[in-house]
Amino acid sequence: MISDPTFLIEQILNSLQFSMLLFLLAIGLSVVFGMMDYLNLSHGTIYMVSAYLAYSLAGASGSYWLALLCAPIAAMLIGVCLYYLLLKRVERHGHLAQVLLTVGVIYFGTEMLRIVYGDLPKGVPVPAALEGAARLFGVTYPKYRLFIISVGLVTMGVLYVVLERTRLGALVRAGVDDRVTAETMGIDIAKVFAGVFAIGAYLAGLAGVIAAPVFGVYTGMDVSVIILVLIVVVIGGLGSLAGAILGSFLIGFADTFGKILLPDFAMVMIYLVMAVALVFRPSGLMPARRFLTQG
Repeated sequence: MISDPTFLIEQILNSLQFSMLLFLLAIGLSVVFGMMDYLNLSHGTIYMVSAYLAYSLAGASGSYWLALLCAPIAAMLIGVCLYYLLLKRVERHGHLAQVLLTVGVIYFGTEMLRIVYGDLPKGVPVPAALEGAARLFGVTYPKYRLFIISVGLVTMGVLYVVLERTRLGALVRAGVDDRVTAETMGIDIAKVFAGVFAIGAYLAGLAGVIAAPVFGVYTGMDVSVIILVLIVVVIGGLGSLAGAILGSFLIGFADTFGKILLPDFAMVMIYLVMAVALVFRPSGLMPARRFLTQG
């Protein structure tokens, strides 16, 4: 089965598609954790809320593209409100307080969605322009999954330009590398934090919208994905774009091929990859400079 070139290419594309979704979620969580030292477990809840918003918008308007435009923006606004009203208040109270608060947000978000939408899974239809399949590398592959890969790759490129070639990126890197020094130089780290949190929430919302037609929309989808995202962040290293990319690829491929080669031990494959990576690189494979120094 794995020796069949057509099957192998198809599974590589499946791995790429899943890796792109993990990246969209992981980069926001990684940079927020790296800059703010804040473990935001409710990051996945923003992803889930955006998927439900996409379901409502697409159902009411009949347009997937409207949902793709509006739901991530709404998710970003929800994330910013969450940051200022709740998360900022426990920013300096340690990881235990952060975990307890964000776990509470997870339960609150899940129950509110269950009240509004019920327990049954929902579906978001694939837009007409992306229905069907296309030929790529000699295999027939769904157009929508190719769209997900394209969105992830474009996002990687945009984030690279923003983080490596703009003043905003320089401020973010300064905050990750040495927050105290950055503040003494007059950089308003609080505003940078808010901006980074907003971008991370937007990307989580974007991931929720593009994942909805493939994986469906249901309560609990946040918990199932946030575990993998945390593993990506740990493997890649905190505060690092390159680390988020590398970690996403490793876990995306390990998950996809693990389910094929060892279906009963797929999660074991993922934890094995994490364990091997951390044995040799306890700070992650490509952490930001501050965490590399600490490691």
